[in-house]
Amino acid sequence: MNIEELREYCLSLKEATEYMPFEDEYLIFKIFDKWFAIIPLNDPVLKITVKCDSTKAIDLRERYNSVEPAWHFNKKFWNSITLNSDMNDETVKHWIRHSIKEVLKKLPKRVQLEYLENNPLSPE
Repeated sequence: MNIEELREYCLSLKEATEYMPFEDEYLIFKIFDKWFAIIPLNDPVLKITVKCDSTKAIDLRERYNSVEPAWHFNKKFWNSITLNSDMNDETVKHWIRHSIKEVLKKLPKRVQLEYLENNPLSPE
């Protein structure tokens, strides 16, 4: 997957928007003003940082060489995934959707239900 395919996938998700608050250093994707994915643009290797359930975050780091604790984020919940490594594209997309689920948990129940209505995210 290249950066354009990754960007297009993130933007294809319901309510997803992008913005660049830190000049041209990071491309940030959010729903309801909550970040769910970050792509560092100045890194020589394509990576994406996603939010994760704390127990699953550790499991992913142990299972994949391409997953590491996210730099400048709470390492309990955020992982950086190096693309085009030992995690295939469909699995990366799964963890992007998982990140949205984690973000939704912090929103009011009404918002969660409205988001998930007619937009089921993949099962775990």
